[in-house]
Amino acid sequence: MLTGRWVSQAITAAADLGIADVLPADGLTPDAIGAKVEAHGPSVRRLLRALASVGVFVEDAQGRFRHTPLSEALRSHVPSSIRGMAHHVGSKASAAAWADLTTSIRTGEPAFRRVHGKSFFDYLGTAPEDAAAFDEAMHGVSSTEIPAVLAAYDFSDCGTLVDVGGGDGTLLRAILAKHSNLSGAVYDLDHVVARTKERVHDTPEGARITTAAGSFFDSVPKGGDTYLLKHILHDWDDARCLQVLRNCRAAIPAGGRVLVIESVITPGNDPSFGKLLDLEMIAVTEGGMERTEKEFAALFEATGFKLARVVRTQAEPCVVEARPV
Repeated sequence: MLTGRWVSQAITAAADLGIADVLPADGLTPDAIGAKVEAHGPSVRRLLRALASVGVFVEDAQGRFRHTPLSEALRSHVPSSIRGMAHHVGSKASAAAWADLTTSIRTGEPAFRRVHGKSFFDYLGTAPEDAAAFDEAMHGVSSTEIPAVLAAYDFSDCGTLVDVGGGDGTLLRAILAKHSNLSGAVYDLDHVVARTKERVHDTPEGARITTAAGSFFDSVPKGGDTYLLKHILHDWDDARCLQVLRNCRAAIPAGGRVLVIESVITPGNDPSFGKLLDLEMIAVTEGGMERTEKEFAALFEATGFKLARVVRTQAEPCVVEARPV
């Protein structure tokens, strides 16, 4: 377990080098891979030999390395690609914050701000390569989670959805693609919305999607009956979450709903990705956390909502539905 970081960093190195993207079906030798990705052939062999021992790539009898189902996920521009997540998890900025996790456990203070002198999101504004990797990571995560969300939750009786902090609109587009009677809006910061417009333009759902720019800490657009918060609240402490939810409550009609799509921590000692992700929140965010059902209910009660139900999916996140009271 202690050496898990070694495996993680090896995966990141393979992703950073783009090895998965240069491998043909019949494989390549380490020297040939090194030539394609501008890396040292003998070191590439040692990297891939280690990764093959855990099922990422495989070496054949001729000394060529080929893909496995795990390594295929490191390719760019494939469904459910985790290359962006590999970049993010193993980045120098993220690793430095995690390396100081002990101090955060002692003090309760965010590691990333202490190490880098600014919040994670402020840092991304100054580091375009890391920002691009994080965007790619979130897109890859969404591509694995959204089908599970659509299978578990029935959106057909919604009308107009507002995806708060909706990024590139991937979630909203998927919902609208399944339900042709719905329309919606993506609400995010100015520079994010500019990219959103490019991504939804000329898509089949584009005509039913509008965009609005602003901060969800200041306000949330009116006009929707369903407000989506996918992986938003877990980035922030309770005070900031209350601010976001109050803004949603000011915008939402009496018969509307808020759908929070996040991990919901359950009691007991069973393995849980959410419990590990919660440590990422300590290391990287400004007081963010993964919450229990009871903790979500308390946030809703304090902001004019009532927890209606928690819909579990086949993926990590649940759909937590709240209704205005």
